Amino acid sequence: MATSPQASRSASLEPIAISARMLGRAEAQPIASAQPLTPPRLLERTVLIALDLAMVNLAFYLAWYARYRLGLFVALDPGNYVEHDVYIPLQLTLSFVFAAIIAMRGLYRVPRAASALDDLSTIFTVAGLSVMLVFAGSTFVRYPAESRLTLIFAWVLITLLVVLCRSNWQWILGVLHQRGLGVERTLVVGDNTVGRMIMQALAGRPYLGYRVAGFLSTENTEDFGRFRNLGSPDELAGVISQERIAQVVIALPSASHEAIMRIVDHCRRDGVQFRLVPDLYEVSLGRLDLDTVSGIPLIGLKNPAIRGLNFLAKRGIDIGLAGIVLVAFSWLFLLIALLIWAEDRSGSPFFGQLRVGRGGRQFKMLKFRSMRPDADQQLAELLARNEAEGPIFKMRADPRRTRLGGFMRRWSIDEWPQLWNVLLGDMSLVGPRPATPREVAQYEEWQLHRLDALPGITGLWQVSGRSELGFSEQVLMDIMYIENWSLSLDLRILLRTIPAVLSGKGAF
Repeated sequence: MATSPQASRSASLEPIAISARMLGRAEAQPIASAQPLTPPRLLERTVLIALDLAMVNLAFYLAWYARYRLGLFVALDPGNYVEHDVYIPLQLTLSFVFAAIIAMRGLYRVPRAASALDDLSTIFTVAGLSVMLVFAGSTFVRYPAESRLTLIFAWVLITLLVVLCRSNWQWILGVLHQRGLGVERTLVVGDNTVGRMIMQALAGRPYLGYRVAGFLSTENTEDFGRFRNLGSPDELAGVISQERIAQVVIALPSASHEAIMRIVDHCRRDGVQFRLVPDLYEVSLGRLDLDTVSGIPLIGLKNPAIRGLNFLAKRGIDIGLAGIVLVAFSWLFLLIALLIWAEDRSGSPFFGQLRVGRGGRQFKMLKFRSMRPDADQQLAELLARNEAEGPIFKMRADPRRTRLGGFMRRWSIDEWPQLWNVLLGDMSLVGPRPATPREVAQYEEWQLHRLDALPGITGLWQVSGRSELGFSEQVLMDIMYIENWSLSLDLRILLRTIPAVLSGKGAF
């Protein structure tokens, strides 16, 4: 589906707004809510608090065991042995102090877009602060048992156990929500770049418990990929009733102030919860450059993140990881190559395809051959049967594919040789999808911004739906990745790639 000219111009210079928030940097806050937490949300918060309390207590017990039973790092003088029972009041105090500080930091607000991995640094800091407060308090009251090494063990263990437990809890919630339990049907009002990114972000975070029913558009009448156009904002009342909407996300431009207030009033009257995108949604929050002159705030945009030292750091990690994998699994690469050759005994087991990289530079991208050697000659005959949106060509039952090729594509095995392209500097482990020259020739001007970074073996849209996403969604996610890049974002994408590949969802 083509993006409107207005959206096209804004995609390169405006935000991809809430995008950075949905990846964990920050979150859109509700400006008001007519209703308290629904029972499922209240249960989620209660369980999360209980899990944190349990993990802190378990961490402290393990810290005591490591110090007094195992004598880790420093041998224990038998005369200094203290039973765990003596530490129980200190342990309980630590757990409640930790939970209180976590609550003040907003980590019990539900639903939250940040993952447990996003919260790692915050949890580590809160655990350390809690331990120091308890240690200071125990010293002040001259508590009969006090072991600094035990508290240091507790600090580390609290961080690890809380993050691990929260990750498992989010996974369980995701499974329950995918089965329709505790899900709130959500309506997005606004079909601009921000509204589309919000829909993508919510659909890509099933553990949040939002199910996007569709959107209301002020201009277009077409659907956006997998998301349905349910009408205009004037039809809000009927859509809420017909679609059983529980949450409304308002992503209208600031010029639509009166329309926004009408929607807010309607949501309040009908008891429907709503969230309003802040007024800075037209700028990618991760790229704001703030300064002051004589107390006057100046706001600008930073340069693209993947530049200079950031690019060198990313490149160093690419070379290191790609080199290790290629050396460690060279025997497996050889075995796969032999299997490909044995199937049809014709042509090379490797396939080099011309792709467009950073800055429009063309290169040969390596893949394991998953099709017959004459596949390119048959492409023109199959274009009419294309199942993908936009300039990309995809067919679920591509007749050119070999039997082994179908298996490799399902599990993304055919892409493994691209690690060699990473070593050569043509690609990165994480980045936008490498496009063919035929696709780039059909790009609109704003879509060319996905060529501002090295293409990647995996990327944001690949772990958010793979081939099930429409072309417009893929491009917006690639641009969002470039605008909001960080090493931690790369790490999260790499970690999410494993379950995405193992699920086989959207791969064809």
